[in-house]
Amino acid sequence: MSEREIALSVRDVEKSFGTQRVLLGVDLDIYKGESLVIIGPSGCGKSVLLRHLIGLHEPDAGTVHVNGVDIAHMNRSSLYEVRKKFGMLFQNSALFDSMTVGENVAIGLKEHFNLSRDELHKTALVQLELVGLADAVHKRPSELSGGMRKRVALARTIAMDPEIILYDEPTTGLDPITADVINNLIRSLQKRFHATSITVTHDMVSAYKIADRIAMLHKGKIIYEGSVQEVQTTDNPYVKQFIHGTAEGPVTAA
Repeated sequence: MSEREIALSVRDVEKSFGTQRVLLGVDLDIYKGESLVIIGPSGCGKSVLLRHLIGLHEPDAGTVHVNGVDIAHMNRSSLYEVRKKFGMLFQNSALFDSMTVGENVAIGLKEHFNLSRDELHKTALVQLELVGLADAVHKRPSELSGGMRKRVALARTIAMDPEIILYDEPTTGLDPITADVINNLIRSLQKRFHATSITVTHDMVSAYKIADRIAMLHKGKIIYEGSVQEVQTTDNPYVKQFIHGTAEGPVTAA
């Protein structure tokens, strides 16, 4: 069996904000086409790590390679080109209430491609059909439920046909049924587009459903990596405490 190709590689990444040290030497490889889930306690730096992968944060030390190219200290124009490979689903969906749902989905296409208004609308409609919201194309985000807004944001994320999709706490604030809809969409879209998916979450139901592999971040470092089955059966005390949600153990509450 041939070696898996690495899509993203993080080496010795450190990041502080003022006197607060968040990442203390993160090492992580993410393989092309896989769905990796990063778990860990609140405030452990999961979202900060995610933002390093797309170049929204520059590390104080270390490297972040995307398809073999170090983006950690890349100039703005080169980084802009690399970011075209990415789609990102933000925790709060980050939709514009001044725009219709269709306009929100097509915003990236409008910026990067010379498409007519009709072409933008048709493309947005195709993406909305994939998430089951074609009927909402002319509505405003304020008219939608939280779960529907998340699905619109997901449609916008895939509109640019990204190679790599980042998900920041995709099920936060959603009821269990709506969260399961989002989980199913994440999994089905990953398989449909053969995208590399990286999700940060503390929702273990979601993690088990969408992950090929799970990594745990704790105190600024990746302390464990394994398959879903390996995570569920590990003797690692930090992982065991976290996945079972118990107060007793080496992990202290934030």
